[in-house]
Amino acid sequence: MQTYGRQPIVIKSGKGSLVYDIEGREYIDCVAGIAVNNIGHCHPHLVEALKKQAEELIHVSNLYYTEPQAELAGQLVNVTGMDRVFFCNSGTEAVEAAMKLARVTTKKTDFLAVEHSFHGRTMGALSLTYKDMYRAPFKPLVQEEKFVPFNDAQAISDAITANTAAVIVEPIQGEGGINVPSNGYLKEVRKICDENDSLLIFDEVQTGFGRTGAWFCKEHFGVEPDIMTMAKAIGGGFPMGAIAAREGISFGRGEHAATFGGNPLACAAALASIDVIREEDLIRRSKDMGEYFSKELSKLSTEGLVEVRGKGLMIGVQFNRKCADLVEHGRKNGVLLNCTSETVLRIAPPLNITKEQIDRVVNVLEQA
Repeated sequence: MQTYGRQPIVIKSGKGSLVYDIEGREYIDCVAGIAVNNIGHCHPHLVEALKKQAEELIHVSNLYYTEPQAELAGQLVNVTGMDRVFFCNSGTEAVEAAMKLARVTTKKTDFLAVEHSFHGRTMGALSLTYKDMYRAPFKPLVQEEKFVPFNDAQAISDAITANTAAVIVEPIQGEGGINVPSNGYLKEVRKICDENDSLLIFDEVQTGFGRTGAWFCKEHFGVEPDIMTMAKAIGGGFPMGAIAAREGISFGRGEHAATFGGNPLACAAALASIDVIREEDLIRRSKDMGEYFSKELSKLSTEGLVEVRGKGLMIGVQFNRKCADLVEHGRKNGVLLNCTSETVLRIAPPLNITKEQIDRVVNVLEQA
């Protein structure tokens, strides 16, 4: 089914920050599967971990324990600072799980989201996704439209009610245009949730696992959520999702499930990905390369450049016109790019991208 507006190339292989099409042409990948391939394409440690696990055990039901799942749960508790995890298969499934967990914990039914948010396309997550073109064909959704302006704590304070189970927010908005909040915003939202006995959910699906120069974006703002969602980079390219929750918040038996959630192969991939992030110091690299990339992008000699923003290697380049032609020019000149709104170029390469590759990308954009 033709649900994507695909670029006219067929990708065959990848290594590090590079991918190759079926005709052998090389591209610097500044999309990374939409912030998925944080450790690069086909990292040897990930490939070996998948091979080894596939030879031993690929799947069993969650009616039984497996060692990779238990080990990964411990690793995620360690890197998130949370208390419990639940495994699923994607970001939108993680949001659905977070919604259910918020409802069963608070005994409330409503959710409050912010403008320009993106939380997924299943019926619950879609209720919290701002863009009307995604929501309109599928109404009625799980709840009526309840969105307030991003980066406006007072708007949340005005809109929250006694029946608000949770407020959900991306610490940095991804699909909405790489929008970075002011330093005090999330702390104010945390305070408002506490005052109203509502939970705070951080959607870290796109911002997690080193993308912003920290394990998770929440660290930049010094705020702890009650529940956080994860996916994209968790498996280094292997499909996986998860939620983490603070102490005292947990599903009970039978309250949620996922047949494939946390299966041995997915957990092996995630464990390998976490190993690579640690061993190759990719969080520091994300911070350093992100600062360099942003600095070089800011030098682009065009009157159409409005702003370069973001954290780490989650970068948005705002123009005063549509940027689709830049994506096309990039592809024709060996760089894969993506527009996350009509006027914002999203740059989210693997965290091991090199300075030389960054310079090549900037040169291609300069030509455009």
